[in-house]
Amino acid sequence: MLSEQVANDLVEMITIEKRFRVGDKLPNEYELSETLGVSRTTLRDAIRFLVAHNILEVRRGRGTFVAKNQDLCRDDGYGELEHIHPQAKDAYELRLMLEPTIARLATERATERELEKILEYGEAAGQKLRKNQNYYIEEQQFHNAITKAAHNDFLTRLIPVINRGVWSITQTEHSTKENIQQSLQIRALLLECLRQRNGAGAESAMRLHIILGMMKTGILSQEGLRG
Repeated sequence: MLSEQVANDLVEMITIEKRFRVGDKLPNEYELSETLGVSRTTLRDAIRFLVAHNILEVRRGRGTFVAKNQDLCRDDGYGELEHIHPQAKDAYELRLMLEPTIARLATERATERELEKILEYGEAAGQKLRKNQNYYIEEQQFHNAITKAAHNDFLTRLIPVINRGVWSITQTEHSTKENIQQSLQIRALLLECLRQRNGAGAESAMRLHIILGMMKTGILSQEGLRG
């Protein structure tokens, strides 16, 4: 059922992406349904399901909060990752090692709904990039959705940690018209390969996407690329 999938997405936002922590109030119904790309009726069903399982709690007149559930605090050892804050160069190098393969796996393993979310986030990030606006949140969602679709639990927890080192720089960078155009072209290629479930193409396009990011931040030069 769609509501159960949405409930699972909310749990991952709490336990893996760490968007909400125990005691946090969730965004209002309209905002959260827009973020998840579902109707408010479906969202309400998902919230009722999570309330019944003591993951969320509704406080009358105040909103919906993450419940104090001990199972949400258990990390099976993954909590150590939260203390890692990689330098941008190291983080980009790890991304270059991992994310092209993750993109290929996503083309093979993504459900239709997961693929829809990947494309939605990728296009939303592209729209903001085209206007030279901060696309930090949308880009996070895009990369996290691709990783989730690879269906590897360790990578789903690891990639957001790696990307913290990258996004600390990229969210404040100022792009030129030339590299915005390059980014949009590569993003369009990546999205098309994902849409067509072209694994080899998605792998290559993701590699180009990351390399361009390394060049924009000065981590990799044209000379270094040729070398």
